Amino acid sequence: MTWQVHGDPAMLLAGLRALLLQAVHPLAMAGFDANTAIRADPWGRLRRTSEWVATVTYGTTHEAERAGRRLRAVHGRLAPGIDTETGRPYRVDDPALLLWVHCTEVESFLTTYRRSGGSLAHGDGDRYVAEMVTSARLVGLDPRDVPRSEGAIEDYYRSVRPELRVSSVARRNVLWGAVPPMPLWVRTVTPARPLWATLVATAAGLLPPWARRLYGLPGLPTTDWAATAAARGVRSALGALPERWVGNPGRRAALERLGA
Repeated sequence: MTWQVHGDPAMLLAGLRALLLQAVHPLAMAGFDANTAIRADPWGRLRRTSEWVATVTYGTTHEAERAGRRLRAVHGRLAPGIDTETGRPYRVDDPALLLWVHCTEVESFLTTYRRSGGSLAHGDGDRYVAEMVTSARLVGLDPRDVPRSEGAIEDYYRSVRPELRVSSVARRNVLWGAVPPMPLWVRTVTPARPLWATLVATAAGLLPPWARRLYGLPGLPTTDWAATAAARGVRSALGALPERWVGNPGRRAALERLGA
């Protein structure tokens, strides 16, 4: 199920939705803001995140375990901090924050895949969530503490929602992320900024209504319908791009290992 979901063109939107959703946790956002290299190297930062997901999804067991050890080591070296708005301390490797990032990523990938037109049989969503527990283990979580079904993720969201809000740090980073600096080659071949802003706006429309309201965005059913229609259009457009632009080397290598 993970191969099916992660191999879909909709994952570009899904990644943006996950980032927007993760930002509504003040401590997660404080840790991200204090330690990220995204302003100095936004596209490199996004590429490394994509490489992590690709390695966990399509890599060998050895490659995935090695990537997990590296990530845990990086997190362990980062200094703890204090969220200036809440006065609460945080650690980047705090299991509570790792669980938030994991759940928002898994739910965003699955929800975006569905709403963009991806097909799932009954029970496939739960199977995907259960498979992704392996990814949670690799970042340092105890698998016993990680949701294994869609219903369990929704229960988790309900439990954590009182802690959530859009801090000034989150708002600043999200606004910057909507209009990041574009690589020179992108600026010369396409109207990059309007296209990127459209992707971010579509991803924001795909957020749960309660998360949209935290951002001050409409939480109405009509917003859901419009975002779903836009997501389907984006998925179709991305699916029509040449293989050399959107091909997945990790998936190709995994299929070759299987002789497929």
